[in-house]
Amino acid sequence: MLDLGLPEMSGLEVLRAWRSEKRMLPVVILTARSGWTEKVEGLNAGADDYVAKPVEIGELVARLRALLRRASGVASTEITHKGLSLDTTTGRVSLEGRPVELTALELRMLTYFMHRRGRLITQQELADQLYTLDQPRELNTIEVYISRLRRKLGPDRIKTVRGLGYRMD
Repeated sequence: MLDLGLPEMSGLEVLRAWRSEKRMLPVVILTARSGWTEKVEGLNAGADDYVAKPVEIGELVARLRALLRRASGVASTEITHKGLSLDTTTGRVSLEGRPVELTALELRMLTYFMHRRGRLITQQELADQLYTLDQPRELNTIEVYISRLRRKLGPDRIKTVRGLGYRMD
């Protein structure tokens, strides 16, 4: 095991520390411990959900999607904004009622923007969300995908904030 000189902490201790620091990121505990006392302890420590293994991957994905919707203030699987509609469950996108065909990467990028409307998003943040750790991260590729989304959705939907990143208003 790699020794980084950090004290060993359980997952619950890390979670409690995050919550005491007012870190509000969504947390799902995935564990083999399935007793009700462990569930209560995890939820009381600040977890948003508690899933005991074994779990069906479909259920876990649905729980994660629901948590992300709630964390971004969206209760429905459909997000709409200025005539643009995105169903996060089916991946269907429409603009003014007409279907829009997107590639998988364009859909992930649009989903990220839709959940963070009004917020500044850097190229690096987009790269971190779109690519796995083992994939090369060309920031120029981000610009290409932004350009493609603009062609498909309209040039004013995603704004460039010079030197900082992008924003969907």
